[in-house]
Amino acid sequence: MKRIIYFFFMIEVLAACGGEEQKEILSGPIETDFCMNIHRDDSITLSGVLQDLQDQMADSTGAYVLEDGDGAMVIRAWLCEYAEKTIDLQYFIFSTDNVGLIACDYLVRAADRGVKVRILVDDIMVDASLEDVLIMDAHPNIEVNIYNPGVNLGKNLVEKAGKFASDFRGANQRMHNKTFTVDGKVVITGGRNVADEYFDYNHDFNFRDRDVLLIGGIVEDVSTSFEGFWNHRLSVPVAQLSDEPKPVATETTYDRLHAYACDPSNFWPQVRERIEHLPEAIDRIKTSGDIVWLNDIRFIADTAGKNSGDQGLEGGGVTTDALIALVQQATSSIEIQTPYLITTDRSRALFKSVIDRGVRVRILTNSLASTDNVQAFGAYQSEREALLATGVEIYELRPDAQVRKDIMTGELQKELDHQPIFGLHAKGMVIDGHTTVIGTFNLDPRSANLNTECITIMQSDRIAEQVASHMEIEFQPENAWKITTDFNPDDEVSVTKQLKTWTMKALPKGIL
Repeated sequence: MKRIIYFFFMIEVLAACGGEEQKEILSGPIETDFCMNIHRDDSITLSGVLQDLQDQMADSTGAYVLEDGDGAMVIRAWLCEYAEKTIDLQYFIFSTDNVGLIACDYLVRAADRGVKVRILVDDIMVDASLEDVLIMDAHPNIEVNIYNPGVNLGKNLVEKAGKFASDFRGANQRMHNKTFTVDGKVVITGGRNVADEYFDYNHDFNFRDRDVLLIGGIVEDVSTSFEGFWNHRLSVPVAQLSDEPKPVATETTYDRLHAYACDPSNFWPQVRERIEHLPEAIDRIKTSGDIVWLNDIRFIADTAGKNSGDQGLEGGGVTTDALIALVQQATSSIEIQTPYLITTDRSRALFKSVIDRGVRVRILTNSLASTDNVQAFGAYQSEREALLATGVEIYELRPDAQVRKDIMTGELQKELDHQPIFGLHAKGMVIDGHTTVIGTFNLDPRSANLNTECITIMQSDRIAEQVASHMEIEFQPENAWKITTDFNPDDEVSVTKQLKTWTMKALPKGIL
């Protein structure tokens, strides 16, 4: 019965997504062309900027944590602009909102210079039309693959329903990895997808998120993981999803996209100025020592097709095993941030075992007021008291957390006359003040058993101190509510949202 309920819920969601009006940016006339004012500095190259780091890159990995969304967006744009050979992107969500369209513009411009661009995106959350994705793929230097298609792109509602009805487990196997690799030298990986709300540019709701910039060393492991996904049978060239002939790009195919991105009302000149001056910022980062060079660092990624056998909705993966091992090895403290916190008997027993031997465990997750996912919250809500009983300290993020004014530094935030809701999307751990995990893994059964995930594990007191200091601020009362058996902030939201959360409790936890 629960599976039937979830089946109809998923169809409702997919129908809503499919019914949204798409921005027709890749076709139509150009009203005003602002691109004549946009210039690239041809004297700058990525290899030139990294030249004085070559020896360190050969022997170790440079790590720089990206806490604010605006900065994370600017560095991605700059890397696209000065990539020399390759850009490989792997994302769960790639939206056709403002940030997504500007990202497409940067990728097309890189491809125009001869950079080979490969884009791998999961099918379920693609909000573009198949035609627009095919136009991106039409560029001779851009390839787009879709992971595990059949539930969204190019499918009507009946076909989507058929996929969930005939292959429920397969339809729920999603690629949640997020990596952005340039020239095989630099990687950005962590929690952020490509959409406004991950970079502080949404007018109504923005995520507190975290990435890490990696230079040299471990980048090769990220590239190896990407190749494994790109060449897997579930990674399908987008052209194979259409019965129509593949479109052919011309000199004017992307003019309207460029015009959109060049328009100062869409991408503000002050942001472009930050991108132009980024080499100076990188020099300051290098000389200040803010890049931490590591020898003990691991990038761990699940393989494509994770648990595709007959294990039902369970089975785990290498990221799951790695995180369990880290928790088991903790000796004093575990600090966790996870937007979705859905525990099982096994995970609660794991936490209880380390708490019983003196390890302090604190978890910050979303409150009902800050969450974007009432389905997941309903499952967490049902097990909240059981988790508290293990000794875990639970904190729930306030939607009006004061820290948002420091973290949400995007130019948009300075212009709005209101504060958007602040939700948590960062996924990470700091263990014993020395081990830091930044990645895509949520503490829920979906990440453990269904989604492919990736995590970066860094052994460094300095990085741990940096990340833990942010976490500590976010545990404070002005930013989060501390949950007890006698108190939770569920009544801070409307009765409608409370009722919607309650009705979603019929869904099986294994797929949330």
